[in-house]
Amino acid sequence: MSSNELTFYGGQAVLEGVMMRGRKAMAVAVRAPSGEIVVHTEPLGRLYSGAVARIPFVRGLLGLWDALGLGYKSLNFSARIAEAEPEEKKSGADWSGWISLAVTLVIGIGLFSVLPTSLAYWLETNLGLAYWVTTIIEGSTQIALLLGYLWGIGRIPEIQRVFGYHGAEHQTIHAYEAQAPLTPESASRFPLAHPRCGTAFILSVAVIAILVFSLVGPLPLGWRIVSRLLLVPVVAGIAFEAQRLSARYFGNPIVRAIATPGLWLQSLTTRTPEPAMLEVAIAAFEAMRSEEAKA
Repeated sequence: MSSNELTFYGGQAVLEGVMMRGRKAMAVAVRAPSGEIVVHTEPLGRLYSGAVARIPFVRGLLGLWDALGLGYKSLNFSARIAEAEPEEKKSGADWSGWISLAVTLVIGIGLFSVLPTSLAYWLETNLGLAYWVTTIIEGSTQIALLLGYLWGIGRIPEIQRVFGYHGAEHQTIHAYEAQAPLTPESASRFPLAHPRCGTAFILSVAVIAILVFSLVGPLPLGWRIVSRLLLVPVVAGIAFEAQRLSARYFGNPIVRAIATPGLWLQSLTTRTPEPAMLEVAIAAFEAMRSEEAKA
């Protein structure tokens, strides 16, 4: 298998399960209360394997859609299976879920973007600090809030199980990339951290944002906040390409050193999975691969 092929495989932990995504298909496997592993698969369409997916920087936006679109759908599916909802409710539209997602996004933007930007602007205007200094403060505040948030939710028992499935997702992909047998015993020997993890991507976004925002120059607070939001696609595109190169040349000592903070950060979002969790992750990966073979 080629390194180009490997870079397309990723995933996400969900409630009592794992979502795996390839170029042409995705699959979600969830452990139902009965103990059965319930699997859902679907094709991804041309957006993920067509011309757009090969355009540098633009394809980074797919990562955002992946987290918001496929991530929400997978999480919603896993919640219904894990809670054993009746079949008629599973097939209905869940507008409350989308509203909840929208509210969460608004709160997240306020906490991780508006608040650090406002703090930096206050320091700049009231203490006379240079713009480049407050830009570093702004980015550092975002990273500190991210670390605090991840540490805090990691204390919740239910989230700890999700983090266990996150570790299972990484170990399964590691095993596949190493051409090792896809069994719980084999996958458990691999690291919990992975250089293409979304957690590392978020850290890359925060660091690259410092560099990009420093080029904008000082603006009034309102326009400064708007500029941050408008530049999110640019920052995400650059971060995606940086992470892609990092994963491809991870054997290089310099690249490995640069990527190390992202691997360390994953200690907050992964836990050593139970063998049953690895079974679910492997089921999702094999179902995704099988669906791709049909496309």
